[in-house]
Amino acid sequence: MAGLEELKRKLKPLFDAEKGLSAGTLMDPCESYMVSDEGTVNLLSKSCGVYNVNELGFEKLNAEFVEETENKEKVFRCSSQEMHIFGAIGSGASSVVQRAIHMPIHRILALKRINVFEKEKRQQLLNEIRTLCDASCYQGLVEFHGAFYSPDTGQVSIVLEYMDGGSLADVLRSQKSIPEPILSSMLPRLLNALSYLHRVRHLVHRDIKPANLLINLKGEPKITDFGISAGLESSVAMCATFVGTVTYMSPERIRSENYSYPADIWSLGLTLLECGTGKFPYTSNDGPANLMLQILYDPSPSPPRHSFSPEFCSFIDACLQKDPQARPTADDLLVHPFIRKYETLNVDLSAYVRSVFDPTKRLKEMADMLAVHYYLLFDGSDEFWHHTKTFYNETSTFSFAGKLFTGPNDIFTALSNIRKKLAGDWPCEKLVHVVEKLHCRALEKDGIGIRTSGSFIRGNQFLICGDGVQAEGMLKFDELSIDLTNKRMGTFHEQFLMHPGSSIGCFIIARQELHILKQQETPNSNQGRS
Repeated sequence: MAGLEELKRKLKPLFDAEKGLSAGTLMDPCESYMVSDEGTVNLLSKSCGVYNVNELGFEKLNAEFVEETENKEKVFRCSSQEMHIFGAIGSGASSVVQRAIHMPIHRILALKRINVFEKEKRQQLLNEIRTLCDASCYQGLVEFHGAFYSPDTGQVSIVLEYMDGGSLADVLRSQKSIPEPILSSMLPRLLNALSYLHRVRHLVHRDIKPANLLINLKGEPKITDFGISAGLESSVAMCATFVGTVTYMSPERIRSENYSYPADIWSLGLTLLECGTGKFPYTSNDGPANLMLQILYDPSPSPPRHSFSPEFCSFIDACLQKDPQARPTADDLLVHPFIRKYETLNVDLSAYVRSVFDPTKRLKEMADMLAVHYYLLFDGSDEFWHHTKTFYNETSTFSFAGKLFTGPNDIFTALSNIRKKLAGDWPCEKLVHVVEKLHCRALEKDGIGIRTSGSFIRGNQFLICGDGVQAEGMLKFDELSIDLTNKRMGTFHEQFLMHPGSSIGCFIIARQELHILKQQETPNSNQGRS
């Protein structure tokens, strides 16, 4: 019993989450918010300003208490109506992440959806937005493209770049560990991002871990998930809240002491040690209480000296100092010998990521979404049809009925004429696509080949057979009991060759061929999808 009482005594301060924020923090609780009659959410923050989010996008207004030079007004036009939203790719305690395609630029993006009516989630929403909207293209941080509000669900969607390589946690599940040269090559970008957060933005991330370090197929690592980040007035201010993933939490945070930027350095060191060894250095199976006692009272973990270079061991040991004042800053770590150790090897991070995650599978997933996206535009509202023009560049070609069209203007005009003929003169005459077969394959240099075939029927929405990718709001063909034999008004065969654009997730239609046939006497009954 004495041992149990001693354990309770040691753990008592660890769960004191009622202290709130210290006087030095700028992260106010965001208790004040309004939803206007027009469907605009106003997030009100003394320190961060006013954030207006509606179906048309996101606007940041100046705060009265912050100098204008530090808090400029910004507008992000990213409308919910201009998104084709697909299935979830991840979820957490406070949000769901989905892939989407932004119609104006045909770019695959990630949507992080958060419920605005729950106070805790609203605070996380504010943290994400205030961190990313002022650093929307900063290297090492996941790109921010805007936000929009959905009145029917009460959710705000934060629009982020889609990191097609996954997270370092995904890499560990596949590879068990990450080689030293790879970690050394990733660190400069990550440390520069941490330096920016600490030195320029005065933010503590508070949740650095493998799952929050993403990487794309270009080999670019980036930090994500700023939902529990805390803002400080200066480089010497402190936080005093108990939030974050306990697994990667620093000793001073577990003790509920005031903490600052060194807490992120501890989390980074623990993350790198796990990535390098393939094993979390503490025993975490016996519950969080035992884990926290280990972090507090056991010696700091260190890599096995016989398996790792002295430089790597030195780097980890520096990050995992129990005394936060003894830990180096992100800028200090940028000149650590481990950063320069493998410079002469010319490490190819892109090649490494592609060896871990089969790019063919990722590209085929993208091809499925892009095909659905194209036909939704073609058979959809006239309001968004004009966005199709930006799917092509000056060298793109479109072949139809023995004619070849080149460039976005000619191709758009030709497609518009075809679309007009299929629409007919009355709504009841409109013909839409039913894709019965969809074949996608990855090509060289990240190109995509798509081949489709199917039928035209009278209707008002594009349909696709099978159980593959469906966009949000699409009707499912199998649930409509449509008899294609009697409904078929004609058939089509179409193929696309797409090349990657200048940004991750962006594609251009380089070549397109369309063949439309009249109704056949013996319709193809072999419907399916592969």
